[in-house]
Amino acid sequence: MDILTEALASMRTAHPASVRTEGRAPWALQLPPVAGAGFHVVLYGTCWLVPADPAAAGGAVPLSPGDVIFLRDGRGHVLADTPDTPPVDAEACRIDHGSPIGTLTIGGDGARTSLLCGNYHLDQGRPHPMVRQLPAVIHLPTRHGRHPELAAAVQLLGTELENPRIGSSGIVPALIDSLLLYVLRAWFEDQPPAAAAGWAAALRDSAVAPALNAIHEAPATAWTVESLADRAGLSRAAFARRFTSMVGEPPMAYLTRWRMTTAARLLRESEAPLTAVAAQTGYGSEYAFAKAFKREFGQAPGGFRRETRAA
Repeated sequence: MDILTEALASMRTAHPASVRTEGRAPWALQLPPVAGAGFHVVLYGTCWLVPADPAAAGGAVPLSPGDVIFLRDGRGHVLADTPDTPPVDAEACRIDHGSPIGTLTIGGDGARTSLLCGNYHLDQGRPHPMVRQLPAVIHLPTRHGRHPELAAAVQLLGTELENPRIGSSGIVPALIDSLLLYVLRAWFEDQPPAAAAGWAAALRDSAVAPALNAIHEAPATAWTVESLADRAGLSRAAFARRFTSMVGEPPMAYLTRWRMTTAARLLRESEAPLTAVAAQTGYGSEYAFAKAFKREFGQAPGGFRRETRAA
């Protein structure tokens, strides 16, 4: 079971939104906060990412061709040819709608920078703890042989956007959708095993990873701390301590979280009756399921389904 794919799928509420940004110096673009997670890919040229808060840790970040930026919570920021260029509000800029995506053009007649900018629509009201533990800003350079799969995806995107051909309108959205998985996989694999903590450590841990896989593969199973500890080859107490320290919550709390996350996704994306949703998430009756769901989401499953469908 691919936990990363499932965790992200459980948070997605819509397809990514994206635009190609063409800047010629001098240029600077003020980007407002977005609901979800933001991303930028430098296709050509160089630029700077400037945080909205000048006192933010790390300050302005220089970006080069092939660099990828992921903003976990979609925070506002500035993209610019230099950190000192006065920014223009992105919402005041005109976007030329074309194929495969629209293009925003800004600036003068100086050096050119081309970027792919956008956001992933992720539910930040109930973020998966794997995503919640990520740094606020992830910067991944792909030059000099680093992150070869991510670099390949960036190169393919650049080629399709620079020279769109038959099929590009289907290829580009699929590549952008996959980019999120490439970005997070690259970041997790970048973490040194000896220094990894939280989910970066949990996904590699010989005791915690099998337990997480078991929960994700079969959320309807009547798991207990003892049965998960047996799979991990540890005592109940030792397993519970290890799981909690890495995942950020006790095993049974995570099991309930994943059951409710799975239920919400089934309600949002399928026509399965409530009895079937209850059975698939480990509840013996529709009443017990509805009670647990309302405790977690603050509303009954039927109301949740109608509201999310309407939205």
